[in-house]
Amino acid sequence: MTNTLHRYGKADAFSDDYVVFAMPSKGKNDVGAIEKLKTFLRICVRHGPSNIGASGQGGYRPSRTLNPRVHWKRDLDPDFENVIEGVSKAGTAGAVFDSRRKAVACLADVIAEDLGLSVNISTSVEGARDVGRECGIERHSVEYSLGFTDAHDRLPRGQLLELATMCGHGMVAFSLAQKMLDMVREGRRTPEQAAATLSRFCPCGVYNPSRAVRLIEEARTHQ
Repeated sequence: MTNTLHRYGKADAFSDDYVVFAMPSKGKNDVGAIEKLKTFLRICVRHGPSNIGASGQGGYRPSRTLNPRVHWKRDLDPDFENVIEGVSKAGTAGAVFDSRRKAVACLADVIAEDLGLSVNISTSVEGARDVGRECGIERHSVEYSLGFTDAHDRLPRGQLLELATMCGHGMVAFSLAQKMLDMVREGRRTPEQAAATLSRFCPCGVYNPSRAVRLIEEARTHQ
């Protein structure tokens, strides 16, 4: 089970959203897993991920020493090396890519490295199948999210659901997503600045800023 299954959107909305996870199983293959997870993340970084994460930290980091004015000049580049060096336990490591080409290239290298870890891909069902087949493997299982149901129409509109649910643990609030949309429309943030801000609230590092930029641009022009 992965919380990334709760990403909201139709199947074709995930053409720029491919999450690749690696994880050990406690008592089965966790011996030496820390170095294997670091190797996995280094492979991912070679293929240009939008974000990576492990041990509760992502490529976009929050800070306790900021003031409101800093956001207009804050560095928008993620710190992937800090994530890799910070892997301290045999848990889950993941990366998110904004194209199938990158995801296929990464998975092919992971297969060749033969780390002995469980690997899964989170995207549309067809997209995950196609990535595996391009690498010469067939998936052995599929997990689905049952989606969102709200008989009383109290859920936020689709634009906000798509932005917020890229953090499957619910750390990106709907109100924050709305605020970022409003600030972009008002010219107070660029889409890239807004996407980086949202990404910092996802400690798993699988929030996809590339997809967020696209969604924000679409929301700005189709209110």
